[in-house]
Amino acid sequence: MTGRTVIVTGGFGTLGRAVADAFTAAGDKVARVDFVPNAKEGKAALDIGGVDIADPEVAESVVKQVTDKLGAPSVLVNIAGGFVWEPLHGGGAPTWERMFRMNALTAASMAKAAVPALTGQASIINIGANAAHKAAAGMGGYTASKAAVHKLTESLAEELKGKDITVNAVLPSIIDTPVNRADMPDADPGEWIRPEALAEVILFLASPAARTITGALIPVTRGDAH
Repeated sequence: MTGRTVIVTGGFGTLGRAVADAFTAAGDKVARVDFVPNAKEGKAALDIGGVDIADPEVAESVVKQVTDKLGAPSVLVNIAGGFVWEPLHGGGAPTWERMFRMNALTAASMAKAAVPALTGQASIINIGANAAHKAAAGMGGYTASKAAVHKLTESLAEELKGKDITVNAVLPSIIDTPVNRADMPDADPGEWIRPEALAEVILFLASPAARTITGALIPVTRGDAH
């Protein structure tokens, strides 16, 4: 399981750093990719910042850079994305377009770019959302874009059944991040998912032990308070 090349999109954020650090600790070479220009902290063999991977040509360029510098990738973790709470009358189409670009198109573009380059027992792990099962008020654009990630996961798993590539998604509830703590100061973060705990699930899905799992949408909803 060690020594692989791993691409983590959204790698400069809280979850991205946790996932990148976990793969690095396991002995893998990690490339972190992000729309943000510079990483503030974390460990990775390669950082690529300031890139809009929703653009298919940019995604292809990123995969080529990673392959040239670290070797052909075996794992792609699509974390890049965003969240907006907004009732339909508050924004409408522009917000929906933004959510689909940030959450669905980043995953689709990177998967398309990475599949031809993936080597060995390869894995693609996407980040869905447990909230996409039933959208709450103000969550239409976000949950619709995450539902698209779920369907991308299922469809791509079927498309790649003849190859040694698994495709799965984790569906977390609220992740314990500084932003979420600031936005929900009265909530109990003990009920939330620690980034490190979600990283453990992602590492499992990229491991030999999970080679028989593909096309799965796996809820990750049990916080430390239990």
